[in-house]
Amino acid sequence: MIDTHAHLDACAEPPEELLRRAREAGVSRVLTVGTTIEGGRAALALCERHDGVHAILGIHPHEAGADHDLTELRGLLEHERAVAVGETGLDFFRDYAPRDRQRDLFARQLELAAKLGKPVVIHNRAADAEVLDALSAFDGEVVLHCFSYPGVLREALDRGYYVSFAGNVTYKNALELRVAASQVPAERILAETDSPYLAPEPRRGRPNEPAAVVRTLEELARVRGEDPARLGTQIDENAARVFGLP
Repeated sequence: MIDTHAHLDACAEPPEELLRRAREAGVSRVLTVGTTIEGGRAALALCERHDGVHAILGIHPHEAGADHDLTELRGLLEHERAVAVGETGLDFFRDYAPRDRQRDLFARQLELAAKLGKPVVIHNRAADAEVLDALSAFDGEVVLHCFSYPGVLREALDRGYYVSFAGNVTYKNALELRVAASQVPAERILAETDSPYLAPEPRRGRPNEPAAVVRTLEELARVRGEDPARLGTQIDENAARVFGLP
């Protein structure tokens, strides 16, 4: 099993302990996310210390208010353990950075991903139409991280995007999200924790961790009427394909 999106640097517990519990739960691979240049360096350092850990590197839209020279990000992305650009996108819900700065940073990271031939991992909150419009000219692979906007599912699937579900798919009020999870083709579905955020039921309210992706997998399998082990194998295959994992 794989956790395709975790912020190990944001977790309170040491990565070594989190990864140990993940392995005990059957989670052998984790993609850790760096959302700043400094965070990207830390993510790669983790990758170099631990087998089964790869990195997603980018500048989060919350950071768009500052100036960013993407030359250094490009250098980090050329590391053999860097598998995708992200998370990048737009966040018009929190609005922690001016929207025009978010748009510019998003466009520059899409351009960088295209030049490097890497997939992009997309953060989208309250910006559905603009995110889809920005992605329309991107020819590479797209992963919709922490999918929570079912209204765009059909267009996303028509474009061949990968759809990744986190622990919020287990929440009692997430009926529309579970319906969406049941509609994603087997070859396009992914699972993640977004650790330390969005812990699934019944551990909601506590810090999330990579081991808990097993609970999200169980819920995805339930709503899809599939065997969890078989779905886990399918998700592993999907992740290997889109992220170029060995």
